[in-house]
Amino acid sequence: MARSTPRRTEGWQARPPTQPDPRRKGFHLGPVRVTPARVLFLVAIIASIAYVAFALTVRDTSQIPMLSSGAGILGVMFSLLTLTGGIAMWRAGVDRRSGTSFGMAILGGVSAMIALGCFAFAIVLALLWST
Repeated sequence: MARSTPRRTEGWQARPPTQPDPRRKGFHLGPVRVTPARVLFLVAIIASIAYVAFALTVRDTSQIPMLSSGAGILGVMFSLLTLTGGIAMWRAGVDRRSGTSFGMAILGGVSAMIALGCFAFAIVLALLWST
């Protein structure tokens, strides 16, 4: 019984590493595509964390309102991250990429817990400031 060899079609063989993938458009950092929304989220979250860290070093009467507003903004950013994670999870599920969908669900849930913690911290600080 003779072994049949698979038919070679165009595109069946691997591309040499010097040729870019023709399906990939735009700038990529490894496998992750860099988009304006992702850059905006990253900058906003880093700036919010830096603002909260700065508010921790201030030692006057404006410290509690600064911490409260910083925690509120951080909560909004993590809420938006939760929303985008949910959309990415849905799209991955529709495309039958179950591993990616599961990962997005976990990351979206963690992001939601962080957002709720930030909102709770902001509310407690606002109540503390009003007394």
